[in-house]
Amino acid sequence: MDRTQGQPEPVEQPATAPAPPATASAPPATASAAPAPAVAGPAVARVVTLTAGDFTLTVNPVDGSEIEPRRPGTGGSAPAKRDAAGRAARHAAARPPVLPGPAVPAMLLAREEERERLVRLLGRGRSVRLTGPAGSGRSSLLDAVAADCTRLAPDGVVRLSGYGHQQPGELLHALYAAVYEASHERPERTQLLARVRDIGAIVLLDDLEMGGAALDELLRATPECAYLLATTPDTRAPSDDSHLEEMFLGGLGGADCVELLEAGTGRALTEEEAAWAGDLRFASEGLPLRFVQAAALLRQRDERNLSSAGDEDEEPGVFEERPRDAALIPLPTLAEGAAPAELLASRVSESARAALRIACALGGELPHHAHLPALVGDTHADAAVAELLGCGLLTPVGTRYRLAAGVARQLEEAGYGDTAAEEARTAARHYAWWTGHASVTPERVAAEADAVLAALAGADVVAAVLLARTAAPAFAASRHWEAWERVLRSGAEAARKAGEVAEQAYFHHELGVLALCEGRLDRARAELEASIGLKGALADKRGTVAGRRALALVADREKAGVEVSPPLRLEPPALAPAPAGTSPAPETSPPAGASTAAEAVTTVLPVAGASAAPAAQVAPVVPVIGRSEAPTTLTEVFEEAFPLDPKPAPPVVPAAGPARAPRRLPLRKPVLLAAAGALTVVALGTVMALAMSGSDDPGTPAGGDGPAASSTPTPGASVPGVPGTSGNDPAPDPGTPAPDATDPGSPESTLSPDPNQPPRPPSRKPVTPPPSQKPSPDGPKPPTPDTSPTPSAPTPTPTQPDPTPTATATPASPTATS
Repeated sequence: MDRTQGQPEPVEQPATAPAPPATASAPPATASAAPAPAVAGPAVARVVTLTAGDFTLTVNPVDGSEIEPRRPGTGGSAPAKRDAAGRAARHAAARPPVLPGPAVPAMLLAREEERERLVRLLGRGRSVRLTGPAGSGRSSLLDAVAADCTRLAPDGVVRLSGYGHQQPGELLHALYAAVYEASHERPERTQLLARVRDIGAIVLLDDLEMGGAALDELLRATPECAYLLATTPDTRAPSDDSHLEEMFLGGLGGADCVELLEAGTGRALTEEEAAWAGDLRFASEGLPLRFVQAAALLRQRDERNLSSAGDEDEEPGVFEERPRDAALIPLPTLAEGAAPAELLASRVSESARAALRIACALGGELPHHAHLPALVGDTHADAAVAELLGCGLLTPVGTRYRLAAGVARQLEEAGYGDTAAEEARTAARHYAWWTGHASVTPERVAAEADAVLAALAGADVVAAVLLARTAAPAFAASRHWEAWERVLRSGAEAARKAGEVAEQAYFHHELGVLALCEGRLDRARAELEASIGLKGALADKRGTVAGRRALALVADREKAGVEVSPPLRLEPPALAPAPAGTSPAPETSPPAGASTAAEAVTTVLPVAGASAAPAAQVAPVVPVIGRSEAPTTLTEVFEEAFPLDPKPAPPVVPAAGPARAPRRLPLRKPVLLAAAGALTVVALGTVMALAMSGSDDPGTPAGGDGPAASSTPTPGASVPGVPGTSGNDPAPDPGTPAPDATDPGSPESTLSPDPNQPPRPPSRKPVTPPPSQKPSPDGPKPPTPDTSPTPSAPTPTPTQPDPTPTATATPASPTATS
């Protein structure tokens, strides 16, 4: 069953009457398409105008945010501080919401000494770092200290949560918003630091996660504030110059643990239970959270053992589910008392177990109790938060609740995280509908920031794009810009994976506007250029114009305050005339920084012995791109430093004096080149000679058994094969007559092989006859026709001998062959 909120009407349901969930018979697109009308409808009602430093930011959920310079005379002055009533309302808004059902009593035992010491140190203006393990009762102690320090500081007590903050920027903005009445202004860093220096308050910062230099920056920015920093031992320690008082919060004693158990169960403990409590204290080191959970175990055991008054005497009815002979449930084991999450979860209601599954899917974050009826599908699911809080499975963190320390791991081992993907998808679609609703204020969305971000991280790409698109304007309007940036980056990545080009262009535009408001000009330019490119591909003229306007503001900002450094300009040096009889200064290479200059300086030094008065002449090179102002972008800087089409410099008029003789290059290099060429020619000739000699040798038998063949050819003997070619050529086909040498068209009629030369391999190049084959003056000699009976006869037929005496063929030398 899909529990996604599927109401198409833009009406937000209260906690007691939630909207009915989508049924399984509805089409799958109903749940995902339901938030679509809610985006276009409240867009006009949710347009918010903010003042961000020197800019005026208009948050438009439909077309994207628009930024323009702040008009003169508007803003710039520090707003008024809140009075006592305003601080009380702000303090109440910073606490977790009141839960339906019976109130859970706050128990603070054996902490009176620490409480008095903390109040005394804060009253003196000292800052204290309270360190204690998770479950030691730090938040309860901070509540007690806040009640005692109400009138100690002029700006009262400010409660902040450091959960998830690694840098002091967002904490300083939260402190500024808590003290000043500036609901539509987010000052830039210079204005923020100037205004928070005037704040004199006692700041209770719970769940601190930063230390070292980041914590020192926070303390230096607010010198008039006294801090009570609650953190765990694994948090980074502050620096030695922070001057913080250290206080460690340990476990409870044996008597205090028994008293806490009795207060939780509402009765006195038996001897067996007191012994079990002693063993549990030894195993858990006396952490109060473990005994709150142990008290819940004892209450559930009492309910199951029917130990309440009157249950033992009454007989069960016919329709009662309680058996007649119920077996007594023993005390939990020591292992179950040390890790009681699974046992406690098995004994709570079904709605509470469904809420635990949602919390496991969201990384431990529990949504506001008003969202549970829509997420769980039960109209009374909002009472599950009080039930879980009474069992010690939840702990307050700022204005919300999350799973207590160690509970998420125990529940995941018990199988509560098996449906995490489905629960995260359901939560993402519900929050996409809720954040885009017209009646939901940006401040309420900012209070659910952690749950929204957790749902965004676990949702699929389609639901993530939809949620980021509706939640981003709300975070921008609520001035919760750290969550705004995280939502935009997650949405841009999800839109890229889903192929939503329009949504990706929107997210890049918003990231560019955010970077411009925060003074990160390089990032702003990159994001805005990416957005303009995507919108240009979509033919979105209005979005392209808005992006170019923001990009123009980036360029103006670079010119005004942080413009790009211009190229290095070299001034012509003032050189004195060299005295007679001295040699000119040797030429040196320019410095490394001068290589990027747009102008160069050429100096002609005087020649010694000149009669005329020497003078230094300077001829600057004409710049490639003539501009009357400094470059404003990196493209212009590189265009001047590395021109694509440089212009030649005007000719330099040489100084009067005897001309220098031209310097002659030594002949050593040409000689070496000539020698190398000759060696290359000789090597190539040797290689070719060896190749030709190897191909000219007739085939020699592999063994020495056959008769030795003479290297002297027999005059007039024909080689088997085609006449006029070497023996490597194939023999003619028996059915085809051999070519006649007397035929004037045959090749044999033009050339006659010389018996003094060995046969050559066939070649495709035209063969030029050597001088020895030129016709004698007596006239050409007719070739002797082949008189063999058959073309394939193995024995050559002797022909008429040539009257010219034959000479024994000698092996040709490599030089002659080549």
